[in-house]
Amino acid sequence: MEVTPFIPLTLRGKCGNSESEMSCHEILRKNGHRLTPQRMLVIEALHNADKHISAEELYEQLHSRYPYANISTVYRTLELLKELNLVTEADFGEGRVRYHVAEKGHHHHLVCRSCGKVIDLEDAVLRPLKDALLQKCGFDADLRHVAISGECKVCRRKKGK
Repeated sequence: MEVTPFIPLTLRGKCGNSESEMSCHEILRKNGHRLTPQRMLVIEALHNADKHISAEELYEQLHSRYPYANISTVYRTLELLKELNLVTEADFGEGRVRYHVAEKGHHHHLVCRSCGKVIDLEDAVLRPLKDALLQKCGFDADLRHVAISGECKVCRRKKGK
């Protein structure tokens, strides 16, 4: 089977406080990691996803283009990308973690336990919580990508709340 050539992706790298752009290739190489075809296809699928994507969904895409790959490659690549702050993960309460390219911005989610609806929440909403935890507890919380479960307005209305 022929593997489609990889087109380099640009992901925002963490270089101090600067907003400099580095390609994923550069970030991986700079940190001493190899650029295998499987790794590059996982990165491409993550970047092209229009929503949060699970490891299983990534594997399906990878396997269709590179049949010799296995799911452990996807999990190892995701762990590496998390360590490098290139992806974030969120648990929407569906029994599997979903991933999101960090360059697409920090945002959070409200997940309805009743109907499963996911509502995006801007980063600024949780900033007072982060500040309060730091001030009152001396705890610097990592709130880059949070999923909060509860009940949406529609489900609360249906239950008369």
